[in-house]
Amino acid sequence: MPMKPLNKVKIKWSPEFAYAIGLLVTDGNLSPDGRHFDFTSQDKEQLLNFMKCLGIKVKIGYKISGYTGKRSTHIQFGDVNFYKFLFQIGLMPAKTKIISKIDIPENYFFDFLRGHHDGDGTFFSYWDPRWKSSFMFYTVFISASKKHIDWIRNKLFKLLRIKGHITRDSKKSVYQLKYAKTESLKLLPKMYYNSKVICLSRKRFKIEKALKIAHKTL
Repeated sequence: MPMKPLNKVKIKWSPEFAYAIGLLVTDGNLSPDGRHFDFTSQDKEQLLNFMKCLGIKVKIGYKISGYTGKRSTHIQFGDVNFYKFLFQIGLMPAKTKIISKIDIPENYFFDFLRGHHDGDGTFFSYWDPRWKSSFMFYTVFISASKKHIDWIRNKLFKLLRIKGHITRDSKKSVYQLKYAKTESLKLLPKMYYNSKVICLSRKRFKIEKALKIAHKTL
């Protein structure tokens, strides 16, 4: 009698599950073997959050990037059923430049997006010298796949009527979807809809610090 595949991940949509999918889309890697995953981050907190959201516990290892020389934390695990599920919703091996739409239930989209932003996104702010007391900030999503970044942009326009703009970083061969101050003020409260949502704490702190300068809150 064939052995039943071991289910390590409970496949059930929730805010935490959707957040983990967002992290996997940006920082995860699916092996071609149809079973194994690698998840890498320079933030150990990110790995701990990822495991917590999926209800798994595996040993954290370390590896050195061949591009930057920086040391990152990473985990590896295998789960055939979870792999099949991810493939069904739009993930695949060697996904970086070919990933497109991800099939996320709409009521969990902003949890997914928060995970996506914690994985590969950025947030920056500055005082604009062109105008007195002009404080600007941008929320940025990053992907090497134009189809994927277009999908996020179209989804956010549908849900929030915000347009953003896309630029291409030719040095890194990635696309950046940027939302300036006015649109960020519509977007960020949707991503951080309460004080307890799971997230990368340093990134939330950075956002809250900028909003405080602008006399705004999440």
